[in-house]
Formats: sequence, structure tokens, C-alpha cells
Amino acid sequence: MLEVFIDAATAGSPKVSAVGIFIRGEGHLIKQNEFVGEMDNHVAEFTALVKGLQLAAELTTEMVSIKSDSQVVVDAFEREFIKNPKYKPLLEEALILSKSFSHCFIKWIPDSQNRAAHDLAGTALRSNI
Repeated sequence: MLEVFIDAATAGSPKVSAVGIFIRGEGHLIKQNEFVGEMDNHVAEFTALVKGLQLAAELTTEMVSIKSDSQVVVDAFEREFIKNPKYKPLLEEALILSKSFSHCFIKWIPDSQNRAAHDLAGTALRSNI
């Protein structure tokens, strides 16, 4: 099973964001971060979800456990629905990607358990503002 930890960091005016992805399991230990440009934090969190699933799909078709400290992302992914049209395309992309795994689930975790992804996102953000 792969564990995919995702997070986003947002700052400034206009708001700019970066994402961090930390993957472990099945012999992998991957750290990836990326500046994703001008967007609010929720869009950045959904972007981290999509990028994390894309990266996981390159590694396995088996079980994937996504860990996020964003309650909005976790709730939307679990319900396969979000009201806000701004986030809908990213959620739909994430749901399509999730179907490529034998099992894919998401779990909310507190910030304290998501430090690796959080630090990766913060590093990418600080490097670009």
C-alpha cells in the first residue's frame, strides 16, 4: 500500500500557492513539491490531491491511502461531491484518477501528522515569493 500525504501552502496578495506530496510504501520514499501559482488555498489543496494521485498512479495500481489535513478535500472526496463550482473540475479529475487503483481512500489527519508534505509545500512557496 502507498501512503500519499498531501498539503498546500498559500501566501501573499494576490494569493500564490505551492503543493507538497510525500509518498511512502511499497519500497518508495518520494518527496515532491511544486509552485502552482496564483490560487486560493482550497484550490491548491485540491491541486495537491490531483498531483498526489497522478504520482501514485505512476507507482502502483493497487491500494492507495491519501492523507490530508484539509477537511474540505477529505469530505468532498469521500462524498464524491462538492457544491462550489470552483473546485468541481479538480474533484472530478481526482475521482477519475482514483478509479485506476484497486482501492483508494482518504483520511483526514491533523497538521502534526502531515509535517513532511507541509514542509515540502512551504519550501516551494518560500522559493517563489
